Amino acid sequence: AQRTQSQQERRSRKLGVATDDLGDAAAWTDVAEPLADMLKAVRFVGYETRDADTQALGVRSMSDGRVAVLLRESPFYAESGGQISDAGEIVGEGWSVAVDDVRKLDGKPVAIGRPSGDVARGNVHARVPRDVRLDTERNHTATHLLHAALRSVLGDHVHQAGSLVAPDRLRFDFTHTGPLTHEQTARVEEIVNRGILAAVPVTTTERPYQEAVSSGAMALCGEKYGEVVRVVEIPALSTELCGGTHVRSTAEIGLFR
Repeated sequence: AQRTQSQQERRSRKLGVATDDLGDAAAWTDVAEPLADMLKAVRFVGYETRDADTQALGVRSMSDGRVAVLLRESPFYAESGGQISDAGEIVGEGWSVAVDDVRKLDGKPVAIGRPSGDVARGNVHARVPRDVRLDTERNHTATHLLHAALRSVLGDHVHQAGSLVAPDRLRFDFTHTGPLTHEQTARVEEIVNRGILAAVPVTTTERPYQEAVSSGAMALCGEKYGEVVRVVEIPALSTELCGGTHVRSTAEIGLFR
């Protein structure tokens, strides 16, 4: 039953996007230049900011009544690594888009949502709600602490086998020989919360893949990585390859249950 529910959730999230090919250049009706050239100018700025004064380079209509907008600087994270896509708002002159999904096109984020007014290219303000992003970041950093705590309590055979990072919760799938005992669960919670109370700075760096793995950074089995990877480190607690957004200090998580 859980497997069926999971499949249905994945299908519902992708409904309306899978049937529209974002890469169809002819479908982008309001563009300043060819789609391939526009994509070269697109940059994800969500690691540094939740708000961006930028330009809408291209707009296209989707079959479900939504629109896709290509921003020069986008604060919107596109679902990957278990972290769900950002929601938010794009406001232009006389129009707005309530962003409810973000997809990648040639590795660049495309914001998708319900329009109000006539959406057109030009100067815009793009925003991800502060509390939603911070809650997502808390849950993502907590998965890293949880992974380390599980390996500490259960053994080094534990590896991540999937996850969900959302503003309201986290889910962490892992390999093990059986269910946790109440004592093990309590011990994992204690380790994670001690890591939170220690207020450890969370740092991110970009390194060559082999160098990062050789230095002890954990990579996910089956995941494809480029030559240069992003390393998220919580000194003395966790080092993982991860492209998601995270808190600046473990203290920002507050509490783990």
